[in-house]
Amino acid sequence: MSEQEIDLKKRRFLTGATSVVGAVGVGFVLVPFLSSWMPSARAKAAGAPVDVDISKLEEGQLVRVLWRKKPVWIFKRDTDTIARLDTLDDILVDPNNDEPQQPDYAKNTWRSINPEIAVIIGICTHLGCSPTYRPELGAADLGGDEWQGGFYCPCHGSKFDLAGRVFKNVPAPINLAIPPYHFVSDTLVRLGVDPQA
Repeated sequence: MSEQEIDLKKRRFLTGATSVVGAVGVGFVLVPFLSSWMPSARAKAAGAPVDVDISKLEEGQLVRVLWRKKPVWIFKRDTDTIARLDTLDDILVDPNNDEPQQPDYAKNTWRSINPEIAVIIGICTHLGCSPTYRPELGAADLGGDEWQGGFYCPCHGSKFDLAGRVFKNVPAPINLAIPPYHFVSDTLVRLGVDPQA
């Protein structure tokens, strides 16, 4: 035997202790790294549903809400406006909503669950501008008597009716998009969740 006796118990203990300390160190390094892959609270909130109180919304009034970094218009239509929507088929590209720009429950003339309350994503389908709300009838700069109220994109001249349907002979190719939404109550709209969800 040599001058130093080999203590196997001591060697095993030191090897085990070193392994445990190393594993704990690797854990401390991996936790922040792996947690950086998880979405932040801000990112989670960006896709979260948004509740909008419409109890004070008057006829013709429009409110703008930000949902998933997109402007969403919610406005109230009167009975005359709803009736006029049926008279515009000849000047619209897609009056029957054949393009899938809306959920199935909004595939109707007024493109909404409730004919009085419109919910539309306010982004032009041409180049992504945000059209202006022009509800007045017969605006001379928008076609005179043909104009029954709607949205006008001043960037390139696209026009949409008060259901978000695109006019013929304008740059925008398809209707404005309708987001998923439902009525939690008569005065509360929840954006981002379909009625059956």
